[in-house]
Amino acid sequence: MKILHLAAHLGGGIGKAHAALAPHLPADIRQRFVLLQEPIDNRHVDTIMRHGGEIVTGANIPMLRLLVADADVVQFEYWGHPALDELIAQIGVPQASVCWFHRSGLGETPMPLSLLHAVERVALTSPISRPFLPARLLRKTSVINSGFGFDNPPQRVHRDKPAIAYLGTVDFKKLHREIFEVVDALDDDMAPVSLWGHISPEVAACAAAMRHPERIELRGHTLDPVSALAEADIFFYPLRRDHYGTAENALVEAMSMGLVPVVLDNPAEMKIVAHRKSGLIAHTIDECVSCLRRLVQAPSLREEMGAVAAREAQIKSPARSANAFVELWAGLIAERGRVPVRQRGRVPARQRGRLPARQYA
Repeated sequence: MKILHLAAHLGGGIGKAHAALAPHLPADIRQRFVLLQEPIDNRHVDTIMRHGGEIVTGANIPMLRLLVADADVVQFEYWGHPALDELIAQIGVPQASVCWFHRSGLGETPMPLSLLHAVERVALTSPISRPFLPARLLRKTSVINSGFGFDNPPQRVHRDKPAIAYLGTVDFKKLHREIFEVVDALDDDMAPVSLWGHISPEVAACAAAMRHPERIELRGHTLDPVSALAEADIFFYPLRRDHYGTAENALVEAMSMGLVPVVLDNPAEMKIVAHRKSGLIAHTIDECVSCLRRLVQAPSLREEMGAVAAREAQIKSPARSANAFVELWAGLIAERGRVPVRQRGRVPARQRGRLPARQYA
């Protein structure tokens, strides 16, 4: 089965998602990714290639038409990048096509309705996008998750003082501005709260201006989130009301490791966390203080909720999403009466376009 993925790039969430899916796809699935931008961070590209994926960059329109004709299924990786809109305007939407659609947040992000109507299947990365689709699209729409927990996370370590962590976008574009007021209101005998991620200058300034700046540790970006989260017991994830997230990878990852989340009642978080079962959902930023205190003071509650959080996060596994895609692709091919080609020829060197020196294609 030959799947042609058309994507602006394989960085960020889209690259992370496909890198997680790649090891779980059957051997007869042959993936070819046409990227409209040269890879900058090659981590996800390298993982996809290690599992048999082919990466093509610098393709011109004639070459793209050849690649589309050679595929059993064409999948548009639509995560809001304008370069993909430009490509669609040039080549159109072929038959046996799918759109994996990630809508950033619930604000004014435009919906690519012409593309969604033209493809034969729509897969949403999160169920919170479903209510925003026109009714006639729902019959061909499913949800295939793009945010995954960790496989085989380390065992929890017992600590006398439970540790609290945040990992993600440490910028007030997403992080709730009053996070430091919450930490200032906590008790003196608690362990410092660790913030992991690229720290914006504004966040750093607000942390320094706290009444108790010693209660915050700005840990910075990490390439090893498992080790970072292993240092914590509670995942404090207060995002602003209009944040642009949907799948919330960091939240699912923390839950998969048994951390108990404390979140605000935003739509994305409420689709992931079950209140009083797998974590605590606060209705106001002030309520976060009592939620954190409650978890700090109740080890048995943390243990119970952490176990539930880990079980629920495992449902959002890359293996499940990979299986869902295989079923979707196979069903689409069967409807079209096409016979999947299991051996894929490589693109001739003269047609590959300009490729990086590491010979992606």
